[in-house]
Amino acid sequence: MMEKNSDMGSLSREERRRRRRATQKYRTAHATRERIRVEAFNVAFAELRKLLPTLPPDKKLSKIEILRLAICYIAYLNHVLDA
Repeated sequence: MMEKNSDMGSLSREERRRRRRATQKYRTAHATRERIRVEAFNVAFAELRKLLPTLPPDKKLSKIEILRLAICYIAYLNHVLDA
């Protein structure tokens, strides 16, 4: 154990960071955080999708299609308000 600690003392900050990131515990925690982030991202897209008018209403849209449709819809609503 002492040998490992003396090795760590001679490593650069970047190398210590890389080794810490290589641990199973770190990777598992990172994967969990990423899964939560992606899930929140997808929920936000689903909520935005519900607010956009399309025919048929349940038409599956990609994320880029949702964003483009939202931009067009906002522009349309601005136009209606200005009229």
